[in-house]
Amino acid sequence: MKINKVLPFLALILNRASLSDVTVRQCIPFIRFHNLSSEEFSDKVLPYRKILPKDLLYEDLLKYFMNPNKKPKPRMTTANEIYINSKIITIQHAELISKWIDRLEITDEIEKAYKFQLLLRGSRDGFTPKTFHEICDNQFRTITIIKVKDSNEILGGYNPIAWESNEFDESDESDDELDEENFGTTKDSFIFSFENSVDIESYILSRVERENHATYNRSDFGPTFGICDLDLYGDTGCCNGADYEKHIRESDDIFSVEEYEVFQLVN
Repeated sequence: MKINKVLPFLALILNRASLSDVTVRQCIPFIRFHNLSSEEFSDKVLPYRKILPKDLLYEDLLKYFMNPNKKPKPRMTTANEIYINSKIITIQHAELISKWIDRLEITDEIEKAYKFQLLLRGSRDGFTPKTFHEICDNQFRTITIIKVKDSNEILGGYNPIAWESNEFDESDESDDELDEENFGTTKDSFIFSFENSVDIESYILSRVERENHATYNRSDFGPTFGICDLDLYGDTGCCNGADYEKHIRESDDIFSVEEYEVFQLVN
């Protein structure tokens, strides 16, 4: 389909979907904008700038077409680079998360192409900690994505090490010492949020500070980062800890989960 037909079609669908249709937004990066002339970009793309992800695509395109003498190398996302089957996030979110994993700036080109392989979906597999551990224990390099109920808010975390399910004996006199053994250690984990799922610029990124408390592995908890930095237990969770750089939510209140997914990164 030609560019002058693709964008009006996408705009029509997005308007009917209240600008929140994840499937349609995932199509946008596959359009080969950089093959256009400056005139075509001005006439056929700019009128639809509201549906372009601002920080990961629209600004790149502006720089590309406004400086004809020194055009930056196009940052193209193709189906062979990033793949994700999600009901919560788009390819644009996945691209940004990939850059965080590789410690790149958002304006940098992706160096590694990740496939986000779905391991668990709450609405499909269940929300219980037992289900999480049955599916995700011993899995490395996982991304947890959470859709907060009755909002557009997205929360998540990256764990490069394996999840485990340890039992906790409340009758043991050495509870504090024993509980320390339930923490996972890594310097590369992080948690994040998008205040508005449609606005990819509304993110907060928080990397682990207390490396020996990066993750928490107990059989009665779901995916847990730090001590309450991002905890999920069943269909509720909280974010009010101090083991990561900053809080990823303004509220310390317990939140309800509408949906959550766990992906494993595959090169």
